[in-house]
Amino acid sequence: HKAKVEAMTLDLASLQSVQRFAEAFKSKNVPLHILICNAAVFGVPWVLTEDELESTFQVNHLGHFYLVQLLEDVLRRSSPARVVVVSSESHRFTEIKDYSGKLDFSLLSPSKKEYWAMLAYNRSKLCNILFSNELNRRLSPHGVTSNSVHPGNMIYSSIHRNWWVYTLLFTLARPFTKSM
Repeated sequence: HKAKVEAMTLDLASLQSVQRFAEAFKSKNVPLHILICNAAVFGVPWVLTEDELESTFQVNHLGHFYLVQLLEDVLRRSSPARVVVVSSESHRFTEIKDYSGKLDFSLLSPSKKEYWAMLAYNRSKLCNILFSNELNRRLSPHGVTSNSVHPGNMIYSSIHRNWWVYTLLFTLARPFTKSM
């Protein structure tokens, strides 16, 4: 009942917007005890953002990553604080390493020729988990914890709206899935 909520604009497809948001938030000089990184796109066609990055990777992962980095000092001062990164079970169905086992950065923001929407989503969600784990390792000694979570399959969202095939698959799978 004492919580004060205020909406602020943020476009994760623009690193400049993320930076403006962080500056505006910091200017309020208020604590930040909980930061939930939940925005995502799914099944979108290949397109580059204004930052020349593939949009799924930037919106689902890089924008959140940059936001947390910009607000890290506020989170530390607000201790105890928590970062929650919403990922997906889909992270299990991809890899971000090349055949020799080395991290392949070209997989994160692929060219149009190499792009597949589902794989782009899965990779972004794997990056979310890796980021959250490393963030927790680095910041938990300072009173800031980070967790990644799968939101479950029972809550309806329209994340699959970009292609009718995804809508059909989500509809058919829903009766046979349950929230983890």
